[in-house]
Amino acid sequence: MSPARDVVVTGLGATTPLGGDVASTWAAALAGESGARTLENDWADRYEIPVRFAATIKVPPTEALSRPETKRMDPSAQYAVIAAREAWADAGSPDVDPLRLGAVVSSGIGGIWTTLDAWDTLQSKGARRVLPMTVPMLMPNSPSAFVSLELGARAGAHALVSACASGAEAIGYGVDMIRSGRADVVVAGGTEATIHPMPIAAFAASRTLSLRNDDPAHASRPYDTARDGFVVGEGSGVVVLESAEHAAARGARVYARIAGVGLSADGYHITSPEPSGDGQVRAMRAALAESGVAAADVRHVNAHATSTVVGDLIEARSIRGVLGDDADHVALSATKSMTGHLLGGAGALETIFTVLALHHRLAPPTINVEDPDPELVLDLVRDTPRPLGDGDLAAVNNSFGFGGHNVALVVTTV
Repeated sequence: MSPARDVVVTGLGATTPLGGDVASTWAAALAGESGARTLENDWADRYEIPVRFAATIKVPPTEALSRPETKRMDPSAQYAVIAAREAWADAGSPDVDPLRLGAVVSSGIGGIWTTLDAWDTLQSKGARRVLPMTVPMLMPNSPSAFVSLELGARAGAHALVSACASGAEAIGYGVDMIRSGRADVVVAGGTEATIHPMPIAAFAASRTLSLRNDDPAHASRPYDTARDGFVVGEGSGVVVLESAEHAAARGARVYARIAGVGLSADGYHITSPEPSGDGQVRAMRAALAESGVAAADVRHVNAHATSTVVGDLIEARSIRGVLGDDADHVALSATKSMTGHLLGGAGALETIFTVLALHHRLAPPTINVEDPDPELVLDLVRDTPRPLGDGDLAAVNNSFGFGGHNVALVVTTV
């Protein structure tokens, strides 16, 4: 692969249930902190919602954005702009031709707060009181559009929607933009802001959420025998992708390389993963093949691992199926145990965790696993971070979504 087509990560940005930026989020993850907490509202009583907690954003967007900005953006776009600003500054605010700069920021659900607030306004106050910015705020492409406006990105502004795989697929698309020659730099990631009574009620009705109302901090417990569902989270993760040639020319600091992207679809069920894990296996194998990384070279996996009874083990078997006996030396992390599930933002945040794991040579822990499922056939990093050792490192980040979307990214050291 020529240097011009080699894609590296030069900037990271985030706002999450663990912190208002990457540094605080990473520090909290290494410390094994939980971002899940009891909701300070009356939603559960008013609407008879059985779930009273979520992994809410740690730092309110009003602390980073002006009032005019918050008034014209749905929270999903607010989070994305905050993360994009940090990532751009972290990358050194690259001097790049706007025609060679792209933006790919995805959301699994989009501006749900704006949509439902506008509906309430229409019902209670009439059409004249519906805000004229409603449609630009509720559009699923709104976060990507605002990021492109913020940075003047004119090579393309895209918003791939693939449920909980959206953030990772956005990064994969950004890689493709650079490899195809459309852009030299792409700001890519995912965002979500769905901690609203309607989505929580809907997820609860589908029986996918944990019901540990008395102990939110221990509710997300991937691979534990007592796992009972995921914890809804919110926030955004954004990375600056750059061709290795462009990064080298400006002397940029490089965190890691996105070496391979694998995509597949289950074609099986709208919410349930295909039981054999065939689609997940195909995505991981495609990413490894594209990267040129052998199974024996993979030292770390950041799993999708949402803490659902069925999904966790399907993925574990898929990882074992792809890596075979080489899975024995892989450090497996399930960081949703701390952040909750950021839905469309999850894959992007977990890509950041994967990049930092290789950059710092330290796999983040999985918390709340008190009784590991005996069917887990992998080496889970529990409670404390684990050193990844010296030499060249490769890692896999998995993201899967409702509808049968499967995305695997292979990240390597540089």
